[in-house]
Amino acid sequence: MDLANRRMRDRIERMFENDLGVLPTRDLLEAAAECRAVASRADARVLECAQIYADRSDPAGRGLRPGRRTRDGGERAVVLGGEGCPEIAEFAIAEFAVVLGVSPGVGRQILADGLALRHRFPRIWARIQAGDATPWKACQIVRSCAKLAHTAAAYVDRRVAPFVDTISPYRLDKIVAAAKKLADAELADTEAAEAADERGVFVGRGDGHGNNTIYIKAAAAAVKRCDATIAAIADALQTFGDTRPVQHRRAEAVGIIADPVFTQELLTQARAQGAATPYDNAPPQAAPPQAAPQTEADPTTDVRAGADVATTSEGTIRAADERVRSGSEKFVTADGAGFAWVDVAGADGEDDLLELSDPREPVGPMEDPWLEASGPRDLDLPVDPYDGRAPDPRPRTAEAQPMDAAALRALDARLAQIKQDAYSADPTGVGRIRGHVRPGRTEVIVHLTDKTLASGVGVVRAEGIGPLLARQLAELVGHGPYTVKPVIDLNDAVSVNAYEIPTRIRERVRLIHPVELFPYGTRESSDTIDLDHIEPYDLHGPTGQTSTTNLAPLGRFGHRVKTHARGWSVHRIDHKTLEWTTPHGFTFHVDPDGTHRIPRPGGT
Repeated sequence: MDLANRRMRDRIERMFENDLGVLPTRDLLEAAAECRAVASRADARVLECAQIYADRSDPAGRGLRPGRRTRDGGERAVVLGGEGCPEIAEFAIAEFAVVLGVSPGVGRQILADGLALRHRFPRIWARIQAGDATPWKACQIVRSCAKLAHTAAAYVDRRVAPFVDTISPYRLDKIVAAAKKLADAELADTEAAEAADERGVFVGRGDGHGNNTIYIKAAAAAVKRCDATIAAIADALQTFGDTRPVQHRRAEAVGIIADPVFTQELLTQARAQGAATPYDNAPPQAAPPQAAPQTEADPTTDVRAGADVATTSEGTIRAADERVRSGSEKFVTADGAGFAWVDVAGADGEDDLLELSDPREPVGPMEDPWLEASGPRDLDLPVDPYDGRAPDPRPRTAEAQPMDAAALRALDARLAQIKQDAYSADPTGVGRIRGHVRPGRTEVIVHLTDKTLASGVGVVRAEGIGPLLARQLAELVGHGPYTVKPVIDLNDAVSVNAYEIPTRIRERVRLIHPVELFPYGTRESSDTIDLDHIEPYDLHGPTGQTSTTNLAPLGRFGHRVKTHARGWSVHRIDHKTLEWTTPHGFTFHVDPDGTHRIPRPGGT
């Protein structure tokens, strides 16, 4: 092993001593491949370190009984990696993570990966050690199999080990999925049932440019209705002069649909101008698009009076039997993109325009499991971090045109007027419903300098969103009324003579420290984050112990480590900086600029 390590060090030294600019192209490519091989070997060594560190974190050595659960937040014995892996002391995760410069969650996963590979996937682990399997691909496999029993994991190990580095990640994922189902059919059924219950609305992180992502997993009918409303709003915006691409208008519609009264007024006024939206009582009057030419490989769509269904070669149901219900049902058109409009007279006498497989449905990121059905079939997904994202298969329409500043201001003014109309008395007397309650208020805290406030130019930080250009504040506020609260002077130290933390102090601490103060912590400060007394509260101590200078926001795991883990110490360096020391003497400073490892005096 020592000889192998020396050879690796020699290779690395030679690799970084060479001037890449003078290498022939073939040698340059070889150097790139060698760098990646060395990186994989380094990743494998990190996994080995994780395994040995876990062995040295035996819970028995810390007085933790197997399976013991605590009620006071103390340390527990935990199993990482799945069934068949040994237990380790829970708080050992914290020091491993911070020394590696990662969050506790990432450190926990690295330990779990190392243990799972050694105890549950020994064949894949042997290939990693031999340099025949890339560690990150292997880690993806063991994570996807974390719920499998030990014997089932061994089956996947046997089936998958030969292919870790010989086929694309997308194909490998399919093989792993099939092996999991064969290994444990009961678990596969359980996971399928759990997936059916995973409905919800989830907000992702921003992209740093003022954009955010929302994932909706709901009943198919509810999603279609929401999509139809968004499409109607996008069409209405086009009626009022919005010439941006349809997906931009659909994104704009998300902000409008949050206000039902505004939405209804917008659609009502758009209809008054002759807009044909899915809320009209008649199908679109424009000439129907021509169907794509049919070939032998693409049979002609079967759409005829009295037919039970109309199908394509993809088996998509296009229209229902005309004889269903007592009213009329007529097929309008089916275009080459694969959708149909059907006008159905329901039992209530109102016509409902149903849209099936709307080509305007957005395509999400191809690695996005929530929207994978929207993407093209049989696409090799870019799971490899060295691969890029697949191009959008639906290019922008030629009719879309960018809008200049004047046009955008005019559109914003029109939308603001429509919103005002929505909540004002009805001047027409046609009996529109009024007196609606405005949607709930949203509080957005924006941090900016006095120079940016005065000039309107610069960068601001919106909590929960991230950095924005100052000009994007108008987009953030929207078209409705807003209230500006007075600025809180965070330089004032505020305290109370009680252990409980009042709201005014909690708000100040959250504004002073926007992110938790555990080394490499990732949780943003919020109304629900733990606030820890840096110097423990003493019932018989001095007054003012609960103050903005003695409170630190911490995630629950970091809070438990500080309170219960042996060997950890924390103290304040100044009003902005905390110093953390781990059980093995590693020191970290956490301040507004992040986490900094402090070298030992005279050493590293």
